[in-house]
Order: sequence, then C-alpha cells, then structure tokens
Amino acid sequence: MATPRADDWSWFPALALGVSFMKCILINAYHSTDFEVHRNWLAITHSFPVSEWYHENTSEWTLDYPPLFAWFEYGLSHVAQHFDKEMLVVQNLIYTSPATVLFQRLSVIVTDMVFIYAVKECCRSVREEKGSKDLLGHPFFILAALLLWNFGLLIVDHIHFQYNGFLFGILLLSVARHLQGRHLEGALLFTVLLNLKHIYLYISPAYGIFLLRSYCFTEDNTDGSVRWSSFSPVRLVALGSIVISVCALSFGPFIAMGQLPQVLSRLFPFKRGLCHAYWAPNVWALYNMVDKALSVLGVRLKLLDVAKLPKASMTGGLVQEFQHSILPSVSPSITLICTLLSIMPAVLSIWRRPRGARGFLRCLVICALGSFMFGWHVHEKAILMAILPFSILAVESREDAGIFLMLTTTGHYSLFPLLFTAAELPIKVLLMLLFTLYSFTSLKKLFRGSLLNPLETTYLLGLVAVEILCEVVYPLSPWQHTLPFVPLLVTSVYCSLGVSYSFIRLYVSLLRQDGTDKHKQL
Repeated sequence: MATPRADDWSWFPALALGVSFMKCILINAYHSTDFEVHRNWLAITHSFPVSEWYHENTSEWTLDYPPLFAWFEYGLSHVAQHFDKEMLVVQNLIYTSPATVLFQRLSVIVTDMVFIYAVKECCRSVREEKGSKDLLGHPFFILAALLLWNFGLLIVDHIHFQYNGFLFGILLLSVARHLQGRHLEGALLFTVLLNLKHIYLYISPAYGIFLLRSYCFTEDNTDGSVRWSSFSPVRLVALGSIVISVCALSFGPFIAMGQLPQVLSRLFPFKRGLCHAYWAPNVWALYNMVDKALSVLGVRLKLLDVAKLPKASMTGGLVQEFQHSILPSVSPSITLICTLLSIMPAVLSIWRRPRGARGFLRCLVICALGSFMFGWHVHEKAILMAILPFSILAVESREDAGIFLMLTTTGHYSLFPLLFTAAELPIKVLLMLLFTLYSFTSLKKLFRGSLLNPLETTYLLGLVAVEILCEVVYPLSPWQHTLPFVPLLVTSVYCSLGVSYSFIRLYVSLLRQDGTDKHKQL
C-alpha cells in the first residue's frame, strides 16, 4: 500500500478523526465544576431575557464571559432542549443527567471542528525548508499532530470540561490568516475572539502594534525602521471599522439598556484575589512560596507571633483576596504594571523591526507568557495560550523547538492537579507520556539531534520525582490530613521554575535577533 504523499493532505482527516474518536471515549470521564458553569449559562440564556443575563445569580456560577459567548450558549441551548429540557431550568443546580452529559460533551467535540480547520490552515502556512520526504518527518505533519493531539487541550476540554478548542481554533485561524498576508481577516477573527472570551486581551498588544506597524504603514526604510510617510489612513479606518462593528454588535444591546457597568463588573471581578485556588506556575507562585517560607522561619525563630499573622488562605484552596504574611501584598495595579513591563521589549521589537508575521507570532507568545507570569488571578489553563501558537515556531526553528519542549512539558504537567480523581490518574499519565514522547522524538528527528542540554533534561526528569512524591509518597504520610495543600504547592512551585526559564530563553532569543539585525546594519 502506497504511503500518502505530504502534499495531498489525505492523511489529515484520519488524524482529525482519530483524536475525535479519543474525545468520544472520554465522554463519561470526570468533569469539573466548569461543567455546571456552562450548564447554568445554557439555562440562563435560554430562560431569561437578554436584559437579565448579567444580573441573574441563582447559582454562584454567574455569567462572566463577554456577550458573544452568551449568544453562543443561547444557540447551544436550542439544541440542548432536544436532549433534556431539565438542564435548561436555572433552579436545577448541579444537574448531570446522562443526556445532559452527552449533550455538553458532544457540543465541545462538534465545535472543535473550528479548531481542526484552523490547524489545517496553520499547517499550510508552515515553512518547509527542514522537511524530509517522509510524511511523518514533515514539519506540517508534526505540527498537525502537536496541535490536534495536544495533551493540555485534551484534558482541559474533554475531561475537565471547557470550550477552549473552539476558541483556540479562532485564534489559530487568525494567526494563519496573518501568516498568509490576509490581515483584515486576521483582525476580524481576533476581534470576534475577544468578544467571546476576554482573557485574550493578554495578547491584544501584539495584535495592535503589529497591525498598526505592518498593515497601516506600508513601507520601511532601508534600515528596517518605519517610514512615516507610508501611513495609510484608509487601512486604519478599515481596521477601526472592523473592531468597532464587532464590539458594537456584541456590547451594543447592553449599552442601550444601560447595563455596560454591570457587564464589565462580571468580566473583571478583581475581588477574586491574586492567585487562583490552585496557584498557576508563575512568578506569584514563587512569591507566595517565599512569603510562606519566611513566615514559617519567623515563627520557628520566635521573631513573629503566629496569632498576628494573616490567615493563610492562599494555601487553603479559596478564591478570594488575602494578605501576604511577610512580603508586601500585591494589588491588581501592581500585576498590571509588571505585566506591561514584561511584554514591553517584545512589543517595541515588532515596532522597530517587525520581521513579518512570524515576528508578530513570537511577540504573541511572549505576551501570552508575560501575562501568565505576572497577571492577576491567572488560571493554570492559560498556559495553553502560549503553548499552542508556539507549536508553529517549534517546527520551523531548532532553538524554538528546544524552548517548546521545556515549556510544553512543564506547562502540561502543571495541569495534572486539575484531574485529581483516582480513575483519571492512569489516563492523564498515559496521555501525557504519549504526547511528550512524540514531541521529543518527532522534533529530534526533524532537527537531527538533541534539543536540550543536560541541565534541562535533568530538570524535566525531576517532574517524575514530583509526581511520585505527590501521588504515591505524600498521601501515605501523616501530613496528608494536616497539610493537604503541599502537593499542589510543590507542583506549582517546581513548574514555575520551568515556565520562568522558558520565558527567559524566549526573551534571550528575541534580543539575540535584535542584536543580529543591528550588526547587519553596521
């Protein structure tokens, strides 16, 4: 039997169907409270007029996504009524009938068609210099596998439960359009995405500066700097019209009803605190750990009175505001400043030397990681916003492939605590092992050699020790009942080191490119 050629794409449907079949197998797996969140949103949008969507609070899981996502839930609710009408009753809290589970799981699988299409468009945009004649070693086949079978997306959407595949599909399609030079389409898709889920504001600086610099200014000087006389007001008006039209369509009805402040209060609930219940592996996890260590040391040395220390809610799984014990407490404004400072060099880089759509993509990944590292109340799942787009660069550059392996392995392992039931333990371990082994072997084959140094390899092997400690050793220890948060703390802090390292390496790579550009001009 003949092997499919790389350029006929006959292999792609098989790859997509394979992962879709895997998703169907996971229909009856554990699901988190996010399952009830989205069921409640189905009920709210189906049972109440638009004017009450952002006021209804029968459940604690109130509607807190932008209006376009509310309309998305409204559309789904009209299909849901044919499965089980009881799921659309707001008072039926924590309703999980078999028909409800089937519908919500299938709704994620079906809307993943957007993601599948976007992956194919991204694969069409990949540079092919490194590709071999063998289909399995071709960059766009490797990219398709890394995206379609992404471990993090599988467990977050199809076990934990969310609609990230649908949303990331729009993001990747937007990126693909920019790589293809179709910038207005890319801008339209991203504006729609922002009005579906506002977490993508994290990467909006990359979009805004890139489109202004590389679309509204049509020419560069010989040294690569902007030619101010090439500014096109027509292009700026076209971009502005797209953004204003989509936002007007999304928020217009609520502005007309005088409900914009209420909608915004739902979208930006700063009372939730610096960290999520499980600390995302970022700078604030390290900051919390240092604060905790200093407070314990101070009490042991009798330098601090334990009765006067703030309650350690940050390690008790509570989503709320808290005060640090020793270090200064962090406010939303501080996290905003830190985030802006962390992404500023990357944003300035694509203004001074755009380097085309791939320069934009690199900036997007850095913006996603910078916001993850320093943002307010960051969810651990937000690491996927950097991992998925970064996959494109990883199959085109040896250096990026090495950083990708560090970031992906660490970031994916940091998602393990999302699935804490015993039944899901072998599933998550097996799926991550398969994805990680494929990532390492395929990229090593593509770039013909090892991509990590011994220290990086040793760090990643340390994840095995962390897993054994958290899943086997600690549950048998006497501290399991008195200090139940320790496994989460260890996982978060250890993974924070790897994510931080990847972020720094990405910046070093960017600055090295800037230095090379300057050297060429001399």
